[in-house]
Amino acid sequence: MRAKIIGTGSYVPEKILTNYDLEKMVDTTDEWIRTRTGMVERRIASKKEAASDLAIIAAKRALKDAGVKAKDIDLILLATATPDMLFPSTACIVQAALGIKGSGAFDISAACTGFIYALSITEQYIKSRKYKTILLITSELLTRYIDWTDRNTCVLFGDGAAAMVIQSTNDRKSGIISTSIHADGSYADSLFVQGGGSRCVVSHESVDKKLHFVKMRGNETFKMAVKAMTASAQEALSYNGLSVNDIDLLIPHQANIRIINAVSKKIGLPSEKVYVNIEKYGNTSAVSIPLALDEAVKGGRVSKGDLVLMVAFGGGLTWGAALIRW
Repeated sequence: MRAKIIGTGSYVPEKILTNYDLEKMVDTTDEWIRTRTGMVERRIASKKEAASDLAIIAAKRALKDAGVKAKDIDLILLATATPDMLFPSTACIVQAALGIKGSGAFDISAACTGFIYALSITEQYIKSRKYKTILLITSELLTRYIDWTDRNTCVLFGDGAAAMVIQSTNDRKSGIISTSIHADGSYADSLFVQGGGSRCVVSHESVDKKLHFVKMRGNETFKMAVKAMTASAQEALSYNGLSVNDIDLLIPHQANIRIINAVSKKIGLPSEKVYVNIEKYGNTSAVSIPLALDEAVKGGRVSKGDLVLMVAFGGGLTWGAALIRW
């Protein structure tokens, strides 16, 4: 028994924020952003949009692509670091909007590695025969948690959502081959949003101190991201008795072009086998890999039988990998 992706979908908001727009907002330049990050533009959700709104559109597109009706979904998993509210879960809000009742629905919090974590959970549910058809969604509005006066972080993030329908199959020639997830909480202060939780509730003081914005130790995070994603990629290959030459496409978390280049170089994969769309969307956290996968599939970069490796790294610290045969 394997878990197989049978449909994908994605959605990004209409508003585009370019590097030239950012030049007017903070002390930065288009050249600096392109050189340091590889980003050119990113999407920004409207004030009326929440994580569930983006998720619902992506989910409907994935269901249509899979040819599956909402009523056939056994479980909804939604990976996000930016939920609509503390509770109920954004997954439950999406479930109601899709007209589904009775199936399980819950959120997963693993920052930028959220998709890999959700995919790993999905794989276990299906392999254990607990569920047959699962709707996996990722949705992020990180721009709501950005200090637009901080040039080190405000240039990095964008909003979006992606989804996929995953179903059990007896076909051993396709599907999820393996997943791995890791974490090291001793580095939790490398990338975080302090305000809003039970340790630092919303108050005039917390707002005045800008505790509800993303904070990041850039240099430290960069080094750990390269190390962790490289290790995850090598672990996936070793576990499955494969070499890097067997990989048809690598889809890494789209956090920084220099991180992506460093990882592909360390594992020995040529750039033509690495999917990059960071120039269009920036860092969309848990959304970045499934958004890229949806684009790659719809754009003809992924064909039946292709071996696709996906690796991610995020706050927590968390990291992981997934290997699939399309």
